[in-house]
Amino acid sequence: MDKKVVIIPTYNEKENIRDIIAAVFALPGQFHVLVIDDGSPDGTAAIVKEMQASAPETLHMIERSGKLGLGTAYLTGFRWALEKGYDYIFEMDADFSHNPQDLLRLYQACFQEGAQLAIGSRYCNGVSVIDWPISRIIMSYFASAYVRTVLGMRIYDTTAGFVCYKREVLETIDMDAVKMKGYGFQIEMKYTAWKLGFNLKEVPIVFTNRQKGTSKMSGGIFGEAFWGVIGLRFRKIKPKA
Repeated sequence: MDKKVVIIPTYNEKENIRDIIAAVFALPGQFHVLVIDDGSPDGTAAIVKEMQASAPETLHMIERSGKLGLGTAYLTGFRWALEKGYDYIFEMDADFSHNPQDLLRLYQACFQEGAQLAIGSRYCNGVSVIDWPISRIIMSYFASAYVRTVLGMRIYDTTAGFVCYKREVLETIDMDAVKMKGYGFQIEMKYTAWKLGFNLKEVPIVFTNRQKGTSKMSGGIFGEAFWGVIGLRFRKIKPKA
């Protein structure tokens, strides 16, 4: 059976973490979970440790000291997953903005439909976002349009954080060369995979704003993405040596 792991970065997600892990474990096909907690002061890690007692083979956690950035959390998780021999590596938020059931559709896109990177897309079939303020929808939608214009990559949701990688994609990408740390990281990873010739496929999803906990979005995150995309346009993308 293919080995599958869902990487979930956390910072102060005690309201959600127990339920999101349980929802992933309830799926058919045995998805493992790797939580990467950035020193949450609210006790998120303690909840995960408690759950690990009954799922030591399928629930894993890496604890880091302080908020070190979304991109570095995922890169840490990618390296761990490759080392542990996982075939399919997923990214997902902890707050149920991504429906855990859609993990099955992302997996199917890679396992049966030829994708090497499947993207849970809010924008490939119009706008599929629930309970976001209109200002945030506009900012997110036009950020992706900006990326398409600058980079020439025909992906409608370039900042999506709900994805499935086949392991050969992450084995080929030079992770030491990845520069962006916030949501620009999502753009950089997709662009790098595309430039290296991998097959990217968007899978339409419905994105729902979190009901519990607080958003980690900030203006600085978008500033990094805006300027970072221009830098990406002129960078030579090489596979890992």
